[in-house]
Amino acid sequence: MKDKHKLHNIDIDLIEMTLDIMKYAIGRITDTNPTLGHFQSEEKLRELVGETITEDGIGGEVALDKWKKILAPACASIDHPRHLAFVSAAPSRAAIMFDLIVSASSIHGAYWLEGAGAIFAENQAMEWLVSLTGMPKGAFGVFTSGGTSANLSAIVTARENWRKKDPSNINRKGLILTSAGAHSSVKAMAKVTDAEILIIESEDRMEKDALEKAIQNLSKEQKDRLFAVVATGGTTNAGIIDDLAGIADICEKENIWFHVDGAYGGGALAADSVRHLFNGIERADSFTIDPHKWLFSPYDCGAIIYKNPELAKEAHSQHGSYLEIFDDPGARGFNPSDYQTSLTRRVRGLPLWFSLAMHGTKVYKKSIERGLELAQIAAKKITDSEHLELVREPGLSCVLFRRKGWDPQEYRNWTYENLKKGFAFVTPTKWTQNGNAETVARFCFINPDTTEKDIDLILESMI
Repeated sequence: MKDKHKLHNIDIDLIEMTLDIMKYAIGRITDTNPTLGHFQSEEKLRELVGETITEDGIGGEVALDKWKKILAPACASIDHPRHLAFVSAAPSRAAIMFDLIVSASSIHGAYWLEGAGAIFAENQAMEWLVSLTGMPKGAFGVFTSGGTSANLSAIVTARENWRKKDPSNINRKGLILTSAGAHSSVKAMAKVTDAEILIIESEDRMEKDALEKAIQNLSKEQKDRLFAVVATGGTTNAGIIDDLAGIADICEKENIWFHVDGAYGGGALAADSVRHLFNGIERADSFTIDPHKWLFSPYDCGAIIYKNPELAKEAHSQHGSYLEIFDDPGARGFNPSDYQTSLTRRVRGLPLWFSLAMHGTKVYKKSIERGLELAQIAAKKITDSEHLELVREPGLSCVLFRRKGWDPQEYRNWTYENLKKGFAFVTPTKWTQNGNAETVARFCFINPDTTEKDIDLILESMI
C-alpha cells in the first residue's frame, strides 16, 4: 500500500485533483468575461483562509476551493478588458495553454545540454524579435524574467565592457546618463551595479541636443566614468520614444554604450504605423523588450537583445567543473545563462514561440495595431467631452488626460470605487511639466479585446 504522505505518489486522488485543476484552467482560459478581482487586507484574508500549511496538509480539494473562492478573487485579472492601469498584459490563449506545458515538462532552460529542444524553439521566437529591431547580423538575445532583469543584464555587460577597454576602470564607480522619463528599474539597476546615475530632468522626449549638453556639462572626471546612456523606446508613463537616432549619434561619437529600454513600447516595433518612430534602435548596443507586456505572453517573460552577444557572454558566463562534463558536440549549443544575470531559468520564451507558431506574425501585428487604434479612439472621445481634456497627444497606446476640476483625492476615489465594483481598473499618475507635477488619469491599451464601449463606460464614470 502506498504511503499517502509520499510527495510523488500517483494515486486516484492525485489523478482526480489533476482533472479538477485542468478543469479550472480550461475554464479560466476560455472565459471571455473574467472577473476583475479586488484586493483584500492581509488580516481579512487570514480570517477567511485560515492556516493552510500544516503538518498533515489540508488536502488538495480544500486548498483548491480556497483558491477559487477566496484567493483568486483577491487578485486583479490583468487580462480583463477594462484593466487599463500600469502596463497590464493580455496573454494569448495559445501562450497560456503552452505555459501549462512548460510547467509540466520540468525543463531547466539554462544550458543546451539540458534543454536543447526548448531552447531551439525559444531561439526561433528570439530571431523574430531581433528582426524587428533591424540590428546587424550577429545580434541576438535571451529571454529573462522581465525588464528589470534585462536592463540589469545589459548594464552589467556595458560596465564590464568599459572595464575591459581600460583596466584602470575596474575599481572606479561608473556613471550612467538617462532621462526623468526612464523606468524606475534603471535607477534600481544603478544601485545594484554601484553606478552613479545622472538624470536629464525632462519627462518628455530625450533629444540629442539635451544629451549632448548634459555630457558637455560633466566634469572631466565624470566623463571618464560615463559608460552608458539609457534611452527609452516607449516610456511607461506616457509612451514617449526618445530621439534614438540622435542619441545613437552621440553615443557613437563619445564611445559610450547605448542601451534602449523598450520593455513596454518595444512591442510596437511590429506595428508598421509607428515603426519609423523607433529609427535608430538598430544602432543600440542592447535593447530590452518584455513579451509579457505587448506581445501577449504570460508572466514572466522579458528579453534582452545585444548587438554583440559575445560581450554579454564575457560578462555573464559562469564556470564550474560540474558545468563542463560533456564533450559530445550535440551537447554544446546556445546557453541562455551565458547572456544574463540568472543561472537558473525556466524556458519562459516557449509560450511566445508557441503562440507565434500557431497564429503567425500577421495576427500579432494586427493585435498591436489595435492597441494603437484604441488610444486614438479614446483621445478623440476625450477631446470631444466637455468634462475631460487631453494632457498630451497619445504616446503609442498610452493616453494621459484630466477630469476638469478634480483634485488628486477625487482621482483616487474614482479609481477605488471602480475597482471595488469590479467594473474597471484605471489608476491616476503624475505628469510633470515645467517643474509642476499634476495628478491626471491614464489609459494604457494592451488588450485587443478592449472595446470602444469599454472606453465609453469608463469615461462616463468620470462625469
